[in-house]
Amino acid sequence: MNDIQVPEKAIQVSHLIGGEWVPGSGSQYNIESPYNGEVVGSGKACESALVNKAIEKASAASKTWGATPLKERTSVMFNLREILLRDIDKISQIVSLENGKTLGESKAGIMKGIEVLEYAISLQNLDQGGRMEVSRGVFCEYRREPLGVIANITPFNFPAMVPMWTLPIAITLGNAYVWKPSDKTPITSLYIGEAFKEAGLPAGVLTILNGGVETVNSIIDHKEVKAVGFVGSSKIAGLVYSRAAALGKRVLALGGAKNHIVLLPDADPEIAGRGIADSFTGCAGQRCMAASVLLAVGDVEKQIAAIKKRAESMTLGLDMGAIITKEQVEFLNAAISKAEAAGATILLDGRKFKAPAGKEGGFWLGPTILDNVDPKSEASKVELFGPIISIVRVASISEAMKIENENDYGNACSVFTTNGSLAEKVVSAASAGMVGVNIGVPVPREPFSFGGINHSKFGHGDITGTNSLNFWSDMKKITTKWESQKDSNWMS
Repeated sequence: MNDIQVPEKAIQVSHLIGGEWVPGSGSQYNIESPYNGEVVGSGKACESALVNKAIEKASAASKTWGATPLKERTSVMFNLREILLRDIDKISQIVSLENGKTLGESKAGIMKGIEVLEYAISLQNLDQGGRMEVSRGVFCEYRREPLGVIANITPFNFPAMVPMWTLPIAITLGNAYVWKPSDKTPITSLYIGEAFKEAGLPAGVLTILNGGVETVNSIIDHKEVKAVGFVGSSKIAGLVYSRAAALGKRVLALGGAKNHIVLLPDADPEIAGRGIADSFTGCAGQRCMAASVLLAVGDVEKQIAAIKKRAESMTLGLDMGAIITKEQVEFLNAAISKAEAAGATILLDGRKFKAPAGKEGGFWLGPTILDNVDPKSEASKVELFGPIISIVRVASISEAMKIENENDYGNACSVFTTNGSLAEKVVSAASAGMVGVNIGVPVPREPFSFGGINHSKFGHGDITGTNSLNFWSDMKKITTKWESQKDSNWMS
């Protein structure tokens, strides 16, 4: 059992405004730990008037921060890295407490965030713009400049990692950053905010505003907010994109997923068993990169047996964490029943797994494997966001890719095989922004960028890595001439 430490009294959630923690005066909300169902935190939402005051301070801070040399901005990030590594166990505890992850998963999420931070630190050496003499005496150059104030709205499923996808890059590029964490998991933001303060980030450069829809809309609507990032469901991503884009703002809103894995008969059973089982059970299936549909091509019984063996060996609370809310558990239980009523066979029923001793009041569901799922059914098409995988039986790669291509989303697709040419066939045909070969969770590593396509993304570009730089900044182009030349051409 993970040793999750429950505080003696609920943690009070405040807002970071102008470098100070300020209580809200909006609607009251509580944070329940998925591990035991107990209230572990509470706070009051940031109402519109306080949002406006906070963004005014962020705007003022952005002027000085944007004019600070890149190497000086980077020095803050060096400090932040050391603080996060020092406090990683403490922050992991908080992530697990409010989100339900295992401690190992919480720590891995922070390490991924630190990887993005390390990329941001490298920008002082990598992203130098460029200057060229394009004609005699005529020079063109690039200068990367910050936007000013940018905002990011982050989800419950990765309270530390997803914010750390964007915080280091956007701030290192010279922006002031307004962060609206999920109202289900806002406690982590207190610890990350304190880490930035200790690292020496000037007051107002990082603003943290907690709350719900009113807070989000007030942030998006503020005239000083130049760009909006979002990660969450496709439904909300579409709403955020529409609202911000209608105001002429730069928007990148990442949505949901229904990720497919193509399993071929020649796949190594051990590699496939571990990779696929870990994909749909990791983080209790509550991640946009989790496997949702297994497209089983031909005779793959050995591989499916290996997937089931690994999944059924998992112990809740030790190998797999909890589900975010009681309501989500009820939704997932109903989805399993609907799938069975629609003709699916339950190879492994997560409803029968036992909650950890002493944590029976938490929100738990074990790994679930549905077989012989109709490709047109809800289990095959709807994002369930839980530790459930649906096996769809197909006769060929072509049939598998037809199903994958008809999927509304486009986050991830993987193939398990030992044949390079067959792997390339799937990679080329997949309608997904991120593709894996013998990897169940094909998340790119920095500087390669994270981002899907289709209904998994609203906007352009990617949210991390090299492809994110032009979203969080502008490129100013300068053409210079100081003296006339004896010879000339059309440019002169």
